[in-house]
Parts: sequence; structure tokens; C-alpha cells
Amino acid sequence: MGKLKATPIESSREKSQMREPVVELDFTENALASVLYRQGNTVVLACATKAPSLPRWFPRDGNRGWVNAEYSLMPGSTDTRFRRERQGAKGRTMEIERLIARSLRGVVNLDELGPISLTVDCDVLNADGGTRCASITAASIALRLAIRRLIKSGDCIPLEKRLNQDLDDIELTNSEMTAHEQSVMRNDVAAISVGLIDDDVYLDLDYNLDSNADVDMNVIMTSNGEFVEIQGTGEESTFTGEQLTQLIEMSKKGIADLHRFQSKLFENL
Repeated sequence: MGKLKATPIESSREKSQMREPVVELDFTENALASVLYRQGNTVVLACATKAPSLPRWFPRDGNRGWVNAEYSLMPGSTDTRFRRERQGAKGRTMEIERLIARSLRGVVNLDELGPISLTVDCDVLNADGGTRCASITAASIALRLAIRRLIKSGDCIPLEKRLNQDLDDIELTNSEMTAHEQSVMRNDVAAISVGLIDDDVYLDLDYNLDSNADVDMNVIMTSNGEFVEIQGTGEESTFTGEQLTQLIEMSKKGIADLHRFQSKLFENL
């Protein structure tokens, strides 16, 4: 039995049709890499920055790097003003931040990254469902672009060369830079929401679909087909194992499209 629907279900998309992603790179000038990411009416600004040093809790002479993330809904991102969290991130925000960070670290080799600390800030400028998923996909793009630039600038050097050579004498060829990028960030990561409404499976829930969903789920996967996390909840409803399989299969279709989008974007850079 499904829940009482909050609003009439209206969608111009087919159930299996994802909102088309649109990206503007280097939307801001000061960040190492920035991405304005749109998926339908959900808009996220993801900015990757390099810290001057590793976190204080790292070993003093550590050779590994670190990747962290922060997430925030901007005051004008929702239909009523979202109050800034000036006293620190609240429960939902912290949960999403940790999810984004876990997703990014799931595709980064911190040893190959080297003693570099990166933070990806995901600020939701407009929220229309799927903000955490859009943030993960946008953050992955910003992170890869940042790593590529750190390699090109000579700040991110292969582990073997760091251990065996004078750092001042290391200069990578184009092919070595490409290979090192793949060793640092082994895969891309993307996320999509799926939902069950009146026994029908929907891909990429906007606010209207999400508010009417009997079951909603967020699925995060790497570009080599592995899962990072699956978050699924029955909203005043339950779901069967068969429906769970249908939701996951639908999410895999959407994430494959997102990974193709990411791959094509970087092929043209």
C-alpha cells in the first residue's frame, strides 16, 4: 500500500528518462577547479580547493593525501529561505557531507595523490530534488579537474618518483601525466535517485516525484561498476526484494549515462 500522495504527479519525462546534466567549468576564478552543475532545476556549484597543509591529525611526515567535502543549501535554494547553519552543520548536512567525501575517497588513491589535502565544497544554489546525488556527480568532475591541474603544475607527483628522485628534477611527459591522473583518480563516481510510485519505478526524482514516492533511494557507483553506497527508504510504505532489484537496475542505467557524460566531458578538455 502506497502513501497518500502529497501533490498530483506531473512529469514531462518518461519514467526511465534522466534530467539532462549541463556543466559550466571554471564558474569561479579563485578555486583550483569549479563546476556549475545543472540537472533539471537542481543547480550545484562544486569548488575544489587545495589546503596549505595536511590536516593536523595526519602524521607529521605523511606521504598520503586527503580528500574531504562540505555541503550546504544556499538561503535562496528552496521555496522558503533556508537559514544558514552558522553554528555548524546540522544532522542532515553532516550526513550528506560524509557521503560526498566517502564517495570521492572511494575513487582516489591517497598514496598516489601524495601529501595534498583537497576539499570539495558543494553549494546547492537551487534545489529541486536529488541535491546530494547531483553534488556527488559535480564533485567528481571538480575533483578530477583539480587533480589534473595539480599534476600539470608539478604539485602532484607519482609515488615512485617522489620516493626515489629529487623532487626538483621531476618533469612528467604528457603520457606520464595522463597515466598518473588515472593512478590517482582510478574511476569517476556518480549518483542518482530512483523511486517507487504506485508500483512504478522512476529515475532521477525531482521534488514533485520525490514528495510522492512510496520508496526513494540514492545509489552511488563508480565508473567501473562498483557500488559506493545505497540508501533506500520506504516512505510510509514497504517494498519487496523484486522491487529493490528493479530500483537498482534503473539506477544503474542512469548512472551509466552520467559516467558517459563525465567521460565525454574530459575527452574534450
